[in-house]
Amino acid sequence: MYKSAFVPADILIPATADMRDWSVIACDQFTAEHGYWDKVRDATSGKLSTFHMIIPEAYLNDAPVMNMAASAESVMESYLSAGIFETLKNTFVYVERNVTGGVRHGLVGALDLDAYDYSRNSNSLVRASERTVVERLPARMLTRERAPLELPHVMVLIDDPGKTVIEPLRRKTSSMKKLYDFDLMEDGGRIRGYQVPDHMIPDIMNALDVLSERGVQIVVGDGNHSLAAAKELWEKTKKGLTQEEAAVHPARYALVELNNVYDQGIIFEPIHRVAFNVCPPRLLEMMKEKICCDDGREIEYVINGKKSGRLRIRGKSFGSMIEQLQNFLEEYAAAVDGTIDYIHDEDALFRVTKENDSIGFLLHAMDKADLFKTVISDGIFPQKAFSIGHARDKRYYLECRKIK
Repeated sequence: MYKSAFVPADILIPATADMRDWSVIACDQFTAEHGYWDKVRDATSGKLSTFHMIIPEAYLNDAPVMNMAASAESVMESYLSAGIFETLKNTFVYVERNVTGGVRHGLVGALDLDAYDYSRNSNSLVRASERTVVERLPARMLTRERAPLELPHVMVLIDDPGKTVIEPLRRKTSSMKKLYDFDLMEDGGRIRGYQVPDHMIPDIMNALDVLSERGVQIVVGDGNHSLAAAKELWEKTKKGLTQEEAAVHPARYALVELNNVYDQGIIFEPIHRVAFNVCPPRLLEMMKEKICCDDGREIEYVINGKKSGRLRIRGKSFGSMIEQLQNFLEEYAAAVDGTIDYIHDEDALFRVTKENDSIGFLLHAMDKADLFKTVISDGIFPQKAFSIGHARDKRYYLECRKIK
């Protein structure tokens, strides 16, 4: 009996669809860019596509969520009735994805929601990486509750510096069945998928079991809120089940892609901060009094569009340093009627801080070893602590699984 929270699953892939039309990026990307999603909508019109089974967050204000969820459910039912899927029984899909800076290697399988707890002080085998904003869960829960299928954009991470779980598969693709190999739409890079044969699964599970002995086996990287919604629905569902029914119910699991934090294709991008409508000298003065120390973690600040100095902020971990900064900025901005924004691109931070009443803070990219250290020592990261790769490198919907 394996101890891992990540297990093989019955995975569905389309048997006849044009995969470039079928696969679209995660619904929580390009949320402020209607034009991106309009292009995807036009490109997939009248075609088999995951676009018709999701609700892009850019469209959330365009129509009632209930109506959009009903439309997605209807498409899922029609695809199932039409028999467009091939079922890969009790398996993993090994994925190679060309992304900015290299190739990301992953393993698609099922995550046991009974082993996952997204609360800050969780001691579960699977934990969140950032604070869950409960107000963001209802729309995701509504979509999943109605759906007969799930499509994963959740990426979860293991701390495997020895590269024992996923990386051995890189040398074995010649003996696997290739499921797909194509260019993703809208500059998403190329992706290849292989079905992991039965005889390779025990080695994967044994290596995962070794990682589970550390207390925390898996940390959620992308899709924290989608996985939290799945967890909430499972807790609701299992109340009406016997122990035997709950053990095998498909809603107990969520399909995810597993990645090694040390994979060359996993790149942690910093998310910078900017405060508007503030007095930078006064803000810096108070900041030095309240959260700075000589042996703290270093950040740079930007005034008038230029790097203007460095500060060291208290924090026993990367995440706790960001939390100190975040709490201070929120309190200060509230006191002076200022605002805070989050900037991914360094050049953009220089542009927006050319205003005299603004100040930006450049954060360094997180060291990969800091992810699990922070989750273990501090529980979770504050919101907007880091990003995994660029927007177009985020996971595209492709595989599916029945959850009813």
